[in-house]
Amino acid sequence: MFCKGVIHINKHVLSVLVENHFGVLSRIAGLFSRRGYNIDSLSVGITENPNISRMTITVTGDDYILEQITKQLNKVIDVIKVVELKPGQSVHRDLVLIKIKAGAGDRTAINEAVNIFRANIVDISTETLTVELTGDEGKISAFVDIVKPYGIMELVRTGFTGIQRGKSKITD
Repeated sequence: MFCKGVIHINKHVLSVLVENHFGVLSRIAGLFSRRGYNIDSLSVGITENPNISRMTITVTGDDYILEQITKQLNKVIDVIKVVELKPGQSVHRDLVLIKIKAGAGDRTAINEAVNIFRANIVDISTETLTVELTGDEGKISAFVDIVKPYGIMELVRTGFTGIQRGKSKITD
């Protein structure tokens, strides 16, 4: 059965190569806010070339919004290239630090979860454990759900980052 006018809202991950200049991040963020587009996640870092930075921008929207965002990004003078990192053709990761309430009786169970999820305990106090976990959105959400009953005191995420699989490069 065909449904006319159905719009599919998807999460899109964009990899954007930009000149590593002062103010580029501000111009890119301004572009999104002026057009009323929301950035779900943003991570930025210098690439193998110190003159170029790579932004990984996660947005939610239909194909039309993705097309408009891509067109607008390509108009920014400091933007070198924009590529969508499609699921299955790319690897996505996020880093999270979680400070968990951890009394003496809870440490063993929390440590078991840490080991199962291949996370790392990066700080210990008498009342807390701080855990570092890297993975995709599903892995991080599952870990958060498991440790939530112990009490999450703080949680911070880096934002999505990604790269194309195999020999493909953004500069191809």
